[in-house]
Amino acid sequence: MRGRYVATAPPSSRVLLTEPADEFWDVSAKGTELRKLHLMDPSAIGPTPFLFTGDGDNMVETPRFEDGRVWINTTQYFDNAPAVSWGFYIGGYQPAQKWLKDRKGRELRIEDVRHYQRILKILAETDRIMQTITMTLDAGESS
Repeated sequence: MRGRYVATAPPSSRVLLTEPADEFWDVSAKGTELRKLHLMDPSAIGPTPFLFTGDGDNMVETPRFEDGRVWINTTQYFDNAPAVSWGFYIGGYQPAQKWLKDRKGRELRIEDVRHYQRILKILAETDRIMQTITMTLDAGESS
């Protein structure tokens, strides 16, 4: 009976089988880590070592990445920012860049600074986890 519906099911609804089973559990655990990160679970994020520094009014002007720093204006920046976070794509967007560009002309409050620090950490951790995912897909029958 299942075979009757497989042909019409969209690809995103199909379960990919991996061999051996421990691969499945490894990918599942990594998926759980990613889910917790993307839901901004504080226990998954941990410390965010990207100090916001510099004198100024916290106004987002022209965000840019240079030498491990995400600059929001000519005098203020997030230090030790991972290049991978700045350049990371999700779909067609680069979240670390888009978040700041969407706030151009606005003053960042302390809550905004903390949120952006978490974004940088989440994107770096997402890349790290993604680099460790390996899967051997079963080339056998899918029905």
